[in-house]
Amino acid sequence: MARPKSRMQTAALGGTPDEVETAFYDAMRDGSLERMMQIWADEDDIVCIHPGGPRLRGAAAIRAGFDTMFADGASVNVKLSSVHRVESLASAVHHVLETIEVMTEQGVVQAYVLATNVYHKTPQGWRLVVHHASPGTQREAQEVSDAPKLFH
Repeated sequence: MARPKSRMQTAALGGTPDEVETAFYDAMRDGSLERMMQIWADEDDIVCIHPGGPRLRGAAAIRAGFDTMFADGASVNVKLSSVHRVESLASAVHHVLETIEVMTEQGVVQAYVLATNVYHKTPQGWRLVVHHASPGTQREAQEVSDAPKLFH
Protein backbone atom coordinates (compact mmCIF):
# COMPACT_ATOMS: atom_id res chain seq x y z
CA MET A 1 0.00 0.00 0.00
CA ALA A 2 1.40 3.42 -0.98
CA ARG A 3 2.17 5.83 1.80
CA PRO A 4 0.30 9.19 1.63
CA LYS A 5 2.47 12.08 0.51
CA SER A 6 3.52 14.64 3.08
CA ARG A 7 2.79 18.32 2.47
CA MET A 8 6.43 18.85 1.50
CA GLN A 9 6.40 15.99 -1.02
CA THR A 10 3.20 17.36 -2.52
CA ALA A 11 4.69 20.87 -2.73
CA ALA A 12 7.86 19.50 -4.30
CA LEU A 13 5.69 17.92 -6.99
CA GLY A 14 3.63 21.04 -7.62
CA GLY A 15 0.66 20.84 -5.31
CA THR A 16 -1.52 23.90 -5.01
CA PRO A 17 -0.46 27.42 -3.98
CA ASP A 18 -1.91 26.71 -0.50
CA GLU A 19 0.11 23.48 -0.19
CA VAL A 20 3.30 25.21 -1.32
CA GLU A 21 2.64 28.01 1.19
CA THR A 22 2.11 25.49 3.99
CA ALA A 23 5.37 23.77 3.04
CA PHE A 24 7.16 27.16 3.02
CA TYR A 25 6.11 27.94 6.58
CA ASP A 26 6.74 24.35 7.73
CA ALA A 27 10.30 24.60 6.38
CA MET A 28 10.72 27.92 8.20
CA ARG A 29 9.45 26.42 11.49
CA ASP A 30 11.72 23.38 11.02
CA GLY A 31 14.75 25.41 9.92
CA SER A 32 15.12 23.16 6.86
CA LEU A 33 17.16 24.86 4.15
CA GLU A 34 16.84 22.00 1.66
CA ARG A 35 13.06 21.82 1.98
CA MET A 36 12.87 25.60 1.81
CA MET A 37 14.75 25.73 -1.48
CA GLN A 38 12.59 22.99 -3.07
CA ILE A 39 9.62 25.37 -2.82
CA TRP A 40 11.19 28.15 -4.91
CA ALA A 41 10.93 28.31 -8.69
CA ASP A 42 14.05 27.53 -10.68
CA GLU A 43 14.25 31.00 -12.23
CA ASP A 44 16.88 33.73 -12.12
CA ASP A 45 14.44 36.46 -11.15
CA ILE A 46 12.94 34.99 -7.96
CA VAL A 47 13.03 37.49 -5.09
CA CYS A 48 12.94 37.35 -1.29
CA ILE A 49 12.82 40.37 1.02
CA HIS A 50 12.92 39.72 4.76
CA PRO A 51 11.60 42.45 7.11
CA GLY A 52 14.05 45.36 7.04
CA GLY A 53 16.42 43.41 4.81
CA PRO A 54 17.80 43.88 1.31
CA ARG A 55 16.31 42.37 -1.84
CA LEU A 56 17.71 38.88 -2.39
CA ARG A 57 17.49 38.02 -6.08
CA GLY A 58 18.11 34.56 -7.47
CA ALA A 59 18.36 31.15 -5.86
CA ALA A 60 21.94 31.55 -4.61
CA ALA A 61 21.17 34.80 -2.75
CA ILE A 62 17.93 33.42 -1.33
CA ARG A 63 19.67 30.24 -0.21
CA ALA A 64 22.39 32.29 1.51
CA GLY A 65 19.74 34.41 3.27
CA PHE A 66 17.88 31.38 4.64
CA ASP A 67 21.18 29.64 5.45
CA THR A 68 22.05 32.61 7.68
CA MET A 69 18.56 32.57 9.21
CA PHE A 70 18.78 28.84 9.98
CA ALA A 71 22.41 28.96 11.22
CA ASP A 72 23.21 26.74 14.18
CA GLY A 73 19.95 24.84 13.86
CA ALA A 74 17.75 27.91 14.33
CA SER A 75 14.19 27.97 13.09
CA VAL A 76 11.44 30.57 12.97
CA ASN A 77 8.35 29.96 15.09
CA VAL A 78 5.79 31.54 12.78
CA LYS A 79 2.00 31.30 12.68
CA LEU A 80 0.09 32.33 9.60
CA SER A 81 -3.26 34.09 9.67
CA SER A 82 -5.46 36.49 7.73
CA VAL A 83 -4.63 34.99 4.36
CA HIS A 84 -6.12 36.92 1.45
CA ARG A 85 -5.82 35.15 -1.91
CA VAL A 86 -5.87 36.51 -5.45
CA GLU A 87 -5.55 33.62 -7.87
CA SER A 88 -5.66 33.00 -11.61
CA LEU A 89 -4.85 30.02 -13.81
CA ALA A 90 -1.06 30.46 -13.68
CA SER A 91 -0.38 32.76 -10.72
CA ALA A 92 -1.48 33.27 -7.15
CA VAL A 93 -0.81 36.13 -4.74
CA HIS A 94 -1.31 35.58 -1.02
CA HIS A 95 -1.26 38.53 1.41
CA VAL A 96 -0.69 37.15 4.91
CA LEU A 97 -0.09 38.14 8.50
CA GLU A 98 2.80 36.30 10.13
CA THR A 99 2.95 36.19 13.93
CA ILE A 100 6.46 35.27 14.99
CA GLU A 101 7.44 34.28 18.51
CA VAL A 102 10.84 35.69 19.42
CA MET A 103 12.86 34.80 22.53
CA THR A 104 14.21 37.88 24.33
CA GLU A 105 15.79 38.48 27.73
CA GLN A 106 12.28 39.27 29.00
CA GLY A 107 10.89 36.00 27.62
CA VAL A 108 8.88 35.19 24.52
CA VAL A 109 7.39 38.16 22.66
CA GLN A 110 5.37 38.28 19.49
CA ALA A 111 6.46 40.15 16.38
CA TYR A 112 4.09 40.83 13.50
CA VAL A 113 5.04 40.70 9.84
CA LEU A 114 2.92 41.57 6.80
CA ALA A 115 3.97 39.43 3.86
CA THR A 116 3.10 38.89 0.23
CA ASN A 117 3.83 35.51 -1.35
CA VAL A 118 3.60 35.13 -5.12
CA TYR A 119 3.32 31.72 -6.77
CA HIS A 120 3.58 30.78 -10.44
CA LYS A 121 2.51 27.58 -12.07
CA THR A 122 5.66 26.21 -13.70
CA PRO A 123 6.33 23.02 -15.67
CA GLN A 124 7.29 21.50 -12.27
CA GLY A 125 4.02 22.66 -10.66
CA TRP A 126 3.31 25.60 -8.36
CA ARG A 127 6.42 27.34 -7.06
CA LEU A 128 7.16 30.40 -4.95
CA VAL A 129 8.64 33.30 -6.96
CA VAL A 130 8.38 36.21 -4.48
CA HIS A 131 8.29 36.46 -0.68
CA HIS A 132 8.18 40.09 0.44
CA ALA A 133 7.84 40.66 4.18
CA SER A 134 7.61 43.96 6.05
CA PRO A 135 7.52 44.69 9.77
CA GLY A 136 3.98 44.97 11.10
CA THR A 137 2.48 46.04 14.41
CA GLN A 138 0.09 44.54 16.92
CA ARG A 139 -2.41 47.26 15.96
CA GLU A 140 -2.26 46.15 12.30
CA ALA A 141 -2.71 42.55 13.38
CA GLN A 142 -5.80 43.52 15.35
CA GLU A 143 -7.19 45.58 12.44
CA VAL A 144 -6.74 42.67 10.06
CA SER A 145 -8.37 40.18 12.42
CA ASP A 146 -11.24 42.55 13.27
CA ALA A 147 -11.96 43.51 9.66
CA PRO A 148 -15.43 42.66 8.42
CA LYS A 149 -15.58 39.59 6.21
CA LEU A 150 -17.62 41.40 3.52
CA PHE A 151 -16.28 42.32 0.11
CA HIS A 152 -17.90 44.65 -2.42
